[in-house]
Amino acid sequence: MAKLLIKNGLVISPTGVIANDVLIDGEKIAAVGAPGWFESSEQGCDKVIDAKGKYVIPGGVDVHTHMELPFGGTFASDTFETGSRAAAWGGVTTIVDMAVQRYGENVFDGLAEWHRKATGECAIDYAFHQIIGGVDDQSLKDMKYLTEHEGISSFKLFMAYPGVFYSDDGQILKAMQTAAECGAMIMMHAENGPAIDVLVQQALARGETDPRYHSYTRPSPLEAEATHRAIVLSHVAGNVPLYIVHMSAGDALNEVAAARHNGRNVFAETCPQYLWMTLEETLGQPGFEGSKWVCSTPVRSRDHDPHYIGQMGHGHQGDLWKGLRMNELAVVSTDHCPFCFKDQKELGLGDFSKIPNGIGGVEHRMELIYQGVVAGELTLERWVETCCTTPARMFGMYPQKGIIAPGSDADVVVWDPNTKTKIGINDKHHMNMDHSAWEGWVIDGKVDTVFSRGTVLIDNDQYVGRKGHGKYIKRGLSQYLV
Repeated sequence: MAKLLIKNGLVISPTGVIANDVLIDGEKIAAVGAPGWFESSEQGCDKVIDAKGKYVIPGGVDVHTHMELPFGGTFASDTFETGSRAAAWGGVTTIVDMAVQRYGENVFDGLAEWHRKATGECAIDYAFHQIIGGVDDQSLKDMKYLTEHEGISSFKLFMAYPGVFYSDDGQILKAMQTAAECGAMIMMHAENGPAIDVLVQQALARGETDPRYHSYTRPSPLEAEATHRAIVLSHVAGNVPLYIVHMSAGDALNEVAAARHNGRNVFAETCPQYLWMTLEETLGQPGFEGSKWVCSTPVRSRDHDPHYIGQMGHGHQGDLWKGLRMNELAVVSTDHCPFCFKDQKELGLGDFSKIPNGIGGVEHRMELIYQGVVAGELTLERWVETCCTTPARMFGMYPQKGIIAPGSDADVVVWDPNTKTKIGINDKHHMNMDHSAWEGWVIDGKVDTVFSRGTVLIDNDQYVGRKGHGKYIKRGLSQYLV
């Protein structure tokens, strides 16, 4: 088993930035010590990395991805092989993907299919959440079994997509009661699906077919209303842990903040697209170009959202950054669900409701949130906390993942703050897509070296990992409850 030393770097954790050296023995972090502490052991190391002037951080943990997701008559374009490799390029060493059970399907069949897709394919470690698209007596029993025996302790429900994933309030309450019994986390896609469907049909009847109408027909009050309703149901179910996914709207965030103020086990994530992108610059582009940024919840308008101006007049983006600083938003994930423009996004030409929903981002989350540090929105500590440590704690993987500490998996990223990264289809781009949602963005920092369980995946701008290195992680219960 290889012995590795990372010396002279600044180790970042949620509690500070400290000059430390990191000794790795095999797949685990053996010790963390003051600079020079391991000098006597250096000659016995198989590899020594001098991280002078660089940051040493835990490998990123992206707890919301969709590899090979069936959606809208096609499949997300990244396989577990291509998507996990792209994640490694972005300093991510663990993903938690969504196994799927749709209405009328069997939970165990869906989980088996996801194991089939992922086993032997991943460059990094992986785990699963379970989507429950059909809440009935059998799926409720299955939730308990998966929590107790399969290491799957979080279940995603949908208040949107009637006829595919949608659960009504009664079904949601039953699932939450079951989660309360076994200690599981309920994840919620919080949008009022039936109301959205009415707005979509009305827009199409008026001839409003361009991609921008995807956002206009999913207004922020319908995200806020659904978030409020989910919080109420979780309270009725006994303060069951509730995690709102891909939060895009400040008025929805207010509902989470109020619940947390009242001591509820309510948490939320946001994604880079909601922190940095606006409708005007993306969905609002001429012609069909805006389809590249169709995702749900939608990218919000900067100038023309009549429903929300933000607590300090800064709109949704300003409130989301504030939410990250205040821990109203606990996690940044990606909701990585890539589709090519050609033949996939084009399925919605002439009808925005048929555009496959999703943006590719698993490669760029660590970079884009670091840019928030550069911009003064977050601290270095909060960058690591929201992208590495809290995701691991939230979903039962800590301290195996998410921290640089003795005994933890040697998932380590050396980050160079002195070099820039240009994102683009002909620059840094490794996801299986024919375009980049972040084309032309320049990041004031760079992923330098990536270790997964002590194995080097990225070094000297080369991918040196392999498919099949990644292991399935059986997760415990959430370690982040109030």
